Amino acid sequence: MTAEPTPVSPVPDPVAALAGERVDHRFKSLPPDAAGLTVGELAAQRRSVFTGGFTTPLLTLSADALEHNLRHLAEFCARHGLAFAPHGKTSMSPRLFRRQLDLGAWGVTVAVPWQARVCRAFGVRRIFLANEVVDAAALRWLAGERAADPGVRFVCYVDSVRGVELMGTALGGVPGAPPLDVVVELGVPGGRTGVRTAGQAARVAEAVAASPALRLVGVAGYEGEVPDADAGRVRAWLRSLTALAAHLDAAGRFASLGADEEIVVSAGGSAWFDVVAEEFAALPELSRPVLRLLRSGAYVSHDDGHYRRLTPFNRVPGEGSLRPAFRLWAQVVSRPEPHLAFLNAGKRDASYDLGLPQPVAVRTPDGTERGAAGLEVVKLSDQHAFVTVGPEAGPDGGPASGLEVGDWVALGLSHPCTVFDRWQLIPVTGADGTVTDFVRTFF
Repeated sequence: MTAEPTPVSPVPDPVAALAGERVDHRFKSLPPDAAGLTVGELAAQRRSVFTGGFTTPLLTLSADALEHNLRHLAEFCARHGLAFAPHGKTSMSPRLFRRQLDLGAWGVTVAVPWQARVCRAFGVRRIFLANEVVDAAALRWLAGERAADPGVRFVCYVDSVRGVELMGTALGGVPGAPPLDVVVELGVPGGRTGVRTAGQAARVAEAVAASPALRLVGVAGYEGEVPDADAGRVRAWLRSLTALAAHLDAAGRFASLGADEEIVVSAGGSAWFDVVAEEFAALPELSRPVLRLLRSGAYVSHDDGHYRRLTPFNRVPGEGSLRPAFRLWAQVVSRPEPHLAFLNAGKRDASYDLGLPQPVAVRTPDGTERGAAGLEVVKLSDQHAFVTVGPEAGPDGGPASGLEVGDWVALGLSHPCTVFDRWQLIPVTGADGTVTDFVRTFF
C-alpha cells in the first residue's frame, strides 16, 4: 500500500502575519482599552478616530489618498515605459511595499543595508541599494542571501576604486555567492555622492571589471541633488547620465551581461520624474535592452508642503495627480494668551526639516469641523506646537469665539520621509474618520 504524501504546510505570508501583532504600549496613541487585541482585531472593530478611544497626538493616513497616489505613479510609469523601484526608506512599511509590488513595481529601493534586511524579511526579491556599501558584515549578508537563493537580486552603487576594493575583499570570502550587481553612481560637483567626471567613472568601471566578486550592470544617480535644481539643470545632468551609459557600453563594460539581460539606467525622486521620463525615453540604443528605473518614494503619502509645491504633476496635470494622505490630529491643551495656543504635538510627532506643520481643520468636542483660517504653527518643541491665533479664528481671537482648550486640530505635514519614522503603527482611515486598517513601519 502506497503511503499518502505528508501535507506540506503553506509558508506563512509575513505581511499578512502583521495583523496578528498584539497592540500594546509600544504603539503611540492607540486606544488604551485595545491593549491585548491583535492589529487585525482592532481594525475589524472599525473604530472612529474621534470617538473610538484614540488619544492625541495621532497620525492618520487617508485610505483613498494613499490608493490614489499609489495608482497614479504606477500608471505614469507604465505609460512612459519606466520600471519602478519605489524608495522604501520613505515609509519602511512592508504593507505598502506589497501594494507597490502588486501594482507592478520592479522591486524596492533602500538606502542602507538594514533596510534591505527588512525588505528580505517580508519577501522582497529585488532590492536596489542606492548607496555604496563598504561595510564588510553587510556585504557578507548580501552575499549570503544571494548564495541561499539565486532568485534574489541586489543592485548596489559604486563610486570609487577604493569602494570596489573593499567590496571585493568582503564578498570574496563568501563561498557560492554569485557576483554582486553594481551600477556606477554619477554625482555632480557640489552635490552628494557619486563620481564627478566620465574619467572617474571609467576608472571605477575598470576596477569592477577586474573584480570577480562584482558585475557592472549600469549607471545611476539622483537628480534631486543637483545644486539649484531647475528643469534645465536637471535635464543637463540626466543627459550626462545617459551619455555615461552609452560611453561605458561602447567601451564594452557591460560585456558580462547576457544578450537578453538589461543595462540598468536609474534616477528619479518625487520632484523631477517627468523630466526623467522624457530624458530616459531619448536614451540612445545600447547593446542590450535597457531597464529605465525610476525610484520615487515620497509620492506614497505626498504632503501639504514641500512636495505639494514640487510635484511634477503641477507641470503636467494631464499625467495625474497626488493627494496629501497624512493628517496629524493634535489637541489644544493651553490658551495662555489671546493670540497664542499650544497643541500637544511636537518634534517627536511631526516633520519639521522642510517646513512646519500647517493647521488645516479644527474639530470641536461636539464633532463640528471648520477650516483653520487664522491659525499658524510658528514653532515646535519636543511635545508642543506653538500656534498663533489670528483674527480670522474669531471676532476677538480669544478662546470663547475661536480656539478652545480641548479642540482637535488637524495638521498637514511636509516631507513624508521624516513623518513615517516617528510612528510605528499608523491608522488608515476612511473619509469619516473610521479606522479600516493599520500601516506598520520598521525604523
